[in-house]
Amino acid sequence: MSGFKREFCQEDDTSRTLIETSGGRNSAVALNAQTILERTRLFRGLPSDTIRMISAVSMRRSYRDDAVVFSQGDPGDALYGVVTGKVRISASSRDGREMFLNIMEPGDIFGEIALLDGRQRTATARATSPSELIIITRDHFSELLKRDPKLVSHVIQLLCERIRWTSGLAEESALLSVPERLARRLLSLGELHGHETPDGIELTISQEEVARFLSLSRQVVNQYLQQWKGHGWITLARSKIFIIDERALRDVVAGGPSPDATAASPP
Repeated sequence: MSGFKREFCQEDDTSRTLIETSGGRNSAVALNAQTILERTRLFRGLPSDTIRMISAVSMRRSYRDDAVVFSQGDPGDALYGVVTGKVRISASSRDGREMFLNIMEPGDIFGEIALLDGRQRTATARATSPSELIIITRDHFSELLKRDPKLVSHVIQLLCERIRWTSGLAEESALLSVPERLARRLLSLGELHGHETPDGIELTISQEEVARFLSLSRQVVNQYLQQWKGHGWITLARSKIFIIDERALRDVVAGGPSPDATAASPP
């Protein structure tokens, strides 16, 4: 992780805001800790008494764009939930190569694996925009698990989702061709993080970032994107990709031929 600069701005746990979109406009809505937790995937559906207990031990921190939340190898001492902004999860090899693993948005929880087993962080979390996070320390969370069996059930469900997601990554890397992997990832990013526009589903992501999600070179990713652009399936802009023809990309994922696929070769 050489060259990374750890920088964050911590604020006291006072007011909280959540940006909501209504009629094409963004409006800041003041929320208390309990409301935020109720909207978080891990805690959604828990009894009000349990939410209040969690709220009582939670903290809030604000992170600047590009600030490191935690680094790979750090102690797993807290659980994090995104209130506003985005956090990118990545892992790095000893020679400095970085692979992007996931993007966390409002309502998502991360950091649970190292929190539960007490071992080192397996990945780095970095804010990719000004972000506000809810934080619950390991000691407090362990006490909550002892008190509420329903919370244990929610944690088990979250861990199962993580296992399925990890298995999917392994399957994708081992069994799918390069165009299948690329099309699948674009569709997934579009479903989770895309925005409907008159020009198609907008992804705010660079080709370099897409390449890092797939452990491919930017050149290979660009070759396929340019081919698909030529066939009218996508359009490209600066740090943006617009998906126009989802069905065509789904056909690629299903094993259909990618036009001029032989022109691009794996790195």
